[in-house]
Amino acid sequence: MASTRLLYTPLSVADADEMVHVLSAASLYTFTGGTAPTLHELRARYTRQSTGHSPDGTQTWHNWILRKKPDAQAVGYVQATITDNGHRAEVAWVIGTPWQGHGYASEAARTLITWLLTTGVPTIQAHIHPAHTASATVARRAGLLPTDQFNDGEQLWQHPHPLNNHP
Repeated sequence: MASTRLLYTPLSVADADEMVHVLSAASLYTFTGGTAPTLHELRARYTRQSTGHSPDGTQTWHNWILRKKPDAQAVGYVQATITDNGHRAEVAWVIGTPWQGHGYASEAARTLITWLLTTGVPTIQAHIHPAHTASATVARRAGLLPTDQFNDGEQLWQHPHPLNNHP
């Protein structure tokens, strides 16, 4: 995958060395909870995620490191967790604080959602904290719309695909 300003490189354990710095700002976890991962924690996470699926096989994981063109510097990531036998994708995006405010998240989320639609995933959604206005802006720019459903304090946003009524 690629977009105008970004390269999308499939996640590998080796990315942890660079991504630990991209993900180091405490402000990135204001709405999602948790803290910045250590290098050891990030390597362990990437080891699990790079398998491409959950241990029980019910989820398919797609994770890409976002790299700026032309220097390939990592600026964040996008991910899609596909469930429900390929009928539902939960998407997420994170851009490191030095690169926020430049449209990278919107560009990446749009590209990811377009890719999911072309692969035939009918339901694409994200859960966003209602006070996280920047993430809501990204979601809207990527074609997601807010619903009246909430889960663990986060609002469900969904792509208005005509087939998204799958149970």
